[in-house]
Amino acid sequence: MSIQLKKVLISDAVDETCVQLLKKHGLQVTCKYKLSQEELIKEIPEYDALIVRSDTKVRAEVLAAATKLRVVGRAGTGVDNIDTEAATRRGVVVLNTPGGNSISACELTCALITSLARNVSPGSQSLKEGRWDRKLYTGEELSGKTLGVLGLGRIGREVASRMAAFGMKIVGFDPMVTAGSIPNVEVVNLEQVWPVADYITVHTPLIPQTRNLINEVSLSKCKKGVKIINVARGGIVDEKGLLAALKVGNCGGAALDVFSEEPPKSPGLLELIRHPKVLATPHLGASTAEAQVRVAVEIAEQFIALNDPDSGYQVTGAVNAPSISDLRDPANTPWLTLGKALGSVAAKIAGDVRSWAGYSVNITTQGELTRNMRFLKTAVLSGMLGASGLPTTTSLNLINAPLLAEEAGLGVDTRHTSSESESLNLVSIAVGTKDWKHTVTGTCRGGETWLLSIDDATFSSGVPFTESTLLYQGSKPSEDCPTLIAELVKAGVVITNMAVAVGKHVWIAVQTVAPINKTIAVPNLKAFN
Repeated sequence: MSIQLKKVLISDAVDETCVQLLKKHGLQVTCKYKLSQEELIKEIPEYDALIVRSDTKVRAEVLAAATKLRVVGRAGTGVDNIDTEAATRRGVVVLNTPGGNSISACELTCALITSLARNVSPGSQSLKEGRWDRKLYTGEELSGKTLGVLGLGRIGREVASRMAAFGMKIVGFDPMVTAGSIPNVEVVNLEQVWPVADYITVHTPLIPQTRNLINEVSLSKCKKGVKIINVARGGIVDEKGLLAALKVGNCGGAALDVFSEEPPKSPGLLELIRHPKVLATPHLGASTAEAQVRVAVEIAEQFIALNDPDSGYQVTGAVNAPSISDLRDPANTPWLTLGKALGSVAAKIAGDVRSWAGYSVNITTQGELTRNMRFLKTAVLSGMLGASGLPTTTSLNLINAPLLAEEAGLGVDTRHTSSESESLNLVSIAVGTKDWKHTVTGTCRGGETWLLSIDDATFSSGVPFTESTLLYQGSKPSEDCPTLIAELVKAGVVITNMAVAVGKHVWIAVQTVAPINKTIAVPNLKAFN
């Protein structure tokens, strides 16, 4: 799967290597910085792709105006300046550069931890002001202290590795990480971190579950004098609660590189920044020459990879399309086509669906090859929603199909089953309500997609899914087949093959020499085309 891109707008300053790399691969690039929301809304309809850093806010209004937009790329890690849900609903891919600034953010975190421990900033300021306050700024060793790391992704792991070298004991929390999986890190639950950590550093995205993760309540559970470090995203630390804890001594110091308001202007936030036990920097986590080049190159490479799957580049930061790398793999194309085709047939057999609320679809894979094909869910839902004819608020594609299905009330379940022969790779789609269901099953052979069965009726050799395949339901094969042939011939259709599956119902698949763009009615048969 490729996403054709022609015109790219860069609305925040990125390293020139990004522009040059995109142009080298045939993309038209326009750089327009510091656009207001109104200016961006007027500008964006011309472009297929948008690259931003943290200044540009890609809100729902911008996405609604972006009628050609296929992808938004964030040259950096955090995407809280992009309305990801609105982008997904409109079928727009959101990318970031998860590895681009990891080392820079990690090194700043480590620098802030050591600076807090040894009072580097206030000691330096004191000396510049002509004082020699050695005793006043006596610090503490990090060796033997406990560092709590909240979020054990790339940056969190890098911080843990480096601070372990200082002799710190590392305890970490991440709901996606299992105990024993990271060297020198004791993975615990969140409530176990608070009472044992001397220092706590956060490395999570800003999402509803992490907003105000460190607050007055959690700080009250910590060791008295705990020190807090945030080089992740503003809003993860409740700044009002942190200031209160600093004032009463529950918190012994804080190092903050990010804030809920940037640049900070509100009186409460400025009071926090000016507190004598706070070390504050103006969002410098990714502000190194190396990181700027790295994120610029990484986002450009991903745009090129989307536009040209044979470019040699990879999509490494798909935020709202986790299976996009699988979708781009040519080896998966037949299975992607199969999923869409099975979903389409299942939706048509379901009948005149006025609403998907109350319906469910069960997607079952069988065989070693299909074990990890997570993209099949997206393909099936795309086929079902497209065939149902129900109106959607936006154009349907493989990016927004799962979200649109969820919003339509369609329940989805996926599972993989074993078989005696793991070389037999099948996909089955069961759709229905609590009162009834229909099941269609298919496979891929030699790069082609095949329909194998419908409910209890099996096609002995299978039927190839092509644009020239017609499907009918009948009840008496001895009568239905001649009738169908006669009506198709009367309509001028040239038949190349016919297959029949008999079960509770009779299913007749007809292949024609060319696609038929209309439904041909046949007495006593029901068409599913």
